[in-house]
Amino acid sequence: MNSITRPKAAAASAFSGPLTWRRLVQWLQADGVISAEEAQRITARCAQAESAQHPLLRLASVSVRRASDGKALDIELLTQWLAARSGLDYLRIDPLKVDVGKVADTLSAAYAERHKVLPVQVSASEVVIATAEPFVTEWVAEVERQARRSVRRVLASPLEIQRYTAEFFALAKSVKAANKAGGSSGGSSFEQLVELGRSSKQIDANDQSVVQVVDWLWQYAFDQRASDIHLEPRREQGVIRFRIDGVLHPVYQMPMGVLTAMVARIKLLGRMDVVEKRRPQDGRIKTRNPGGDEVEMRLSTLPTAFGEKMVMRIFDPETTVKDLDALGFSQHDAQRWEELVKRPNGIILVTGPTGSGKTTTLYATLKRLATEEVNVNTVEDPIEMIEPAFNQTQVQTHLDFGFPEGVRALMRQDPDIIMVGEIRDQQTAEMAVQAALTGHLVFSTLHTNDAPSAVTRLLELGVPAYLINATLLGVLAQRLVRTLCPHCKIADTASTREALTELVKPWPVDGPYQPFKPVGCVDCRMTGFRGRTGLYELLEVSAALKEQVTREPNTDALRRQAASDGMRPLRLAGALRVAQGLTVLDEVLSTTPPLS
Repeated sequence: MNSITRPKAAAASAFSGPLTWRRLVQWLQADGVISAEEAQRITARCAQAESAQHPLLRLASVSVRRASDGKALDIELLTQWLAARSGLDYLRIDPLKVDVGKVADTLSAAYAERHKVLPVQVSASEVVIATAEPFVTEWVAEVERQARRSVRRVLASPLEIQRYTAEFFALAKSVKAANKAGGSSGGSSFEQLVELGRSSKQIDANDQSVVQVVDWLWQYAFDQRASDIHLEPRREQGVIRFRIDGVLHPVYQMPMGVLTAMVARIKLLGRMDVVEKRRPQDGRIKTRNPGGDEVEMRLSTLPTAFGEKMVMRIFDPETTVKDLDALGFSQHDAQRWEELVKRPNGIILVTGPTGSGKTTTLYATLKRLATEEVNVNTVEDPIEMIEPAFNQTQVQTHLDFGFPEGVRALMRQDPDIIMVGEIRDQQTAEMAVQAALTGHLVFSTLHTNDAPSAVTRLLELGVPAYLINATLLGVLAQRLVRTLCPHCKIADTASTREALTELVKPWPVDGPYQPFKPVGCVDCRMTGFRGRTGLYELLEVSAALKEQVTREPNTDALRRQAASDGMRPLRLAGALRVAQGLTVLDEVLSTTPPLS
């Protein structure tokens, strides 16, 4: 459902017909929104030259000042005011919640452009249509007759109507053209349906319609701040989903033939084997976002029951230049981490589940360490982001070039700092230890629930306790939690410091206490959350902790010693973020391990 603000309906107006800027100025003054002097100023400015702009855009361009506080009314505030005056609901169009296929089937592009209207919701009995002309209604009866549904009008910004009319109808046209070009072919499936008399022609991945749909997909994903794009084949149709702030959102449904052609097009651009669909493949693409910045995308395909599934991971170009505060480090942990990474040799591990931001932390850290005086080398599977300051090497398992071979080769490259993508087996662990013993600073990742568990994991991989004590400098465990939307969050008066402290005993929740709770607005798509931040747990290997690292260590004893050395557990880090009003307790509880 779209996010529709329902204002109090104003008194019905006898006015009908298209709006003019002069009429809007009169109404603004009559409603007390602007003063008489401001009305005169606006009139003088707007009368200087005629314009074909919509009256709301014309007023927004001359900076209408509100009488109550002198604030300039932008196009959104002006549209909200007009919606209230005309008695219509205000709508800020969320493209993720518009079924573009149904929109294009309801009205033709020419009709929508001529009347400057845009369908945004279609149900069995009703079609919701956005307009910027609340007093022009001649088209309503005709649309109701054609669509065989009742029409409910909502008021939206003329800018949004213009933009999304072009985007939605262009996308629908490209999908239809691509589907028409390829007949009904949907690619390989475990439940292949043979339909007599149907064309078996495959859609060409280089067909212009397919190219346009792929281009739209990427630009749309960048615009929506997506971190991952999922192209998923289903029994009846293909589904596109975006992961935004850690949550998947359905975006579009399309014929399987079009989805298959899109996957083929992207594989072609990613230099992957287009013909091979029986085994997983990896690739990468570099493109530009609407702002002109280069964006890296990592591609992964997987054969499924109904065809080839593709996931594209989008890497933020700003990731490697973020400071520790921007990543979510507290001052306490940021200072300890900075001291740790300045050590000349040893092993530093970053742990956490998939998607917890380990790579982001490592890249941001290595970027600051990669000065002209040091040689930074990485061996990764796959290379997540291309960074000119590093010497990056890709694991090639089909050439018998894995992590152990990669580290062995890097040792002969006169490195100062080595980053191993992941320690997965005994060989890789032994090579990382060997590199640290020979005077190199080694970074790597492990999959463990918390920082102390990394020690037992290394022992399970076959690294002797004495070598762990000789090389391991520290372990950083991390998680990502959604942050509250700054535009709509409100103070949480029901939450108390005592209740939060009780949850994380024996650690106190010190510092300021200003908890907030989510509300939901158009900027966060009514979720109450916008963006994510990191929670960190930093274990430093002290002399006292080394005494606990034996052949069969007690994880609880390791945890207690690490805490006495200054480690704050992940759940405490989350509680402090709740106290600061950055997130909520439910987010922390769902992403962090319990305190033992």
